[in-house]
Amino acid sequence: MLNFGELVNTVQRNCHISDARYAGDYTLCVFLLKMRELYRWEHEIPFTGVLSKDAIGEWLKEREQMWDRMEASEFEPLPLGGERPDPFDSAAINRELVPRGYVYSGGYGRFNKPHFFLGNLARAERRDGLTIYVSSCEYARDLVAPPAMIQSDVIYVRQESLRRFIWEKIEEHRWSPVNTAMAEALVAYRFDDDEAAGLERMVDGETETLILHELGEGQAGRLLGEAWHTMLASLARSKAEIMARAVRDLLADCLQTLPALAARGDAAALHFYFANFGGMRRYLAPELVAAYRRWSVDGEARAIDEAATIGRERWLDTARTMLRLHAERGTEAGPAIETLLDPARAA
Repeated sequence: MLNFGELVNTVQRNCHISDARYAGDYTLCVFLLKMRELYRWEHEIPFTGVLSKDAIGEWLKEREQMWDRMEASEFEPLPLGGERPDPFDSAAINRELVPRGYVYSGGYGRFNKPHFFLGNLARAERRDGLTIYVSSCEYARDLVAPPAMIQSDVIYVRQESLRRFIWEKIEEHRWSPVNTAMAEALVAYRFDDDEAAGLERMVDGETETLILHELGEGQAGRLLGEAWHTMLASLARSKAEIMARAVRDLLADCLQTLPALAARGDAAALHFYFANFGGMRRYLAPELVAAYRRWSVDGEARAIDEAATIGRERWLDTARTMLRLHAERGTEAGPAIETLLDPARAA
């Protein structure tokens, strides 16, 4: 028999251990924003609900004390009847949970941080040889809640985390309404007509965008092989790792996301994609922003499709060059990869 309460508690404990070990990797600003969002989730406070600074402060102090006690703890196997699988054996765990209407994931993200989550299974499907699990509400999660991820041949899309991500972007836009792409996305999703309905339209639409990206990740993985993961592990916690992840994201989106959105003429999803096209991806691929601006003016998606076609070759060639540098230099490949990708250093 499955003791669901015990299962939730074990997964959440593993989440706490991961946070205890890795929370210090974030800048203070990012850390506080993530803790604020985690507090809202744990206390089931609506997005529009007011957060008490005093209550958050006390909770934060208690959480850091708990992390101090747990930092040296080992991740626990999951209690599934008579079986106790390793928390990273998602396939074995889901063989037990998916027929019961739940979905679980245990894997590694940016800076090699372990991520765990347990949620309600909204739907499952197969596409391009991959299994796709879409979860709705979440019962256990860690400080960082990626809305989507791919592990081996399984894609996980977490709609509760996606909903929170979208709301954060909406709030950012309200505080500083300079992101014209976000303004266009909100209009296209008819958000201002009815916030609640508009938010759900955005979650539904962006669920498909996330699936497209992860399908592109799967295709990129087949092109680059396991050597890519070995390289990432050796670059952990470096600028080169951030660059490498951006290159892989760009390759995935040029393979799948952008061609599909352009072919469908999905204006809402395209605006939202470029509203969030920032950081290292924007720095490395300004030509995609230029294509979006041309499309915004003339409505012809050909510019985006053509940029994606060029990008497929460019980013695949770049990724393979990075793999070659890593094969030649091993753990010392970081500076060479930064020079390869940084126009200022290459000049």
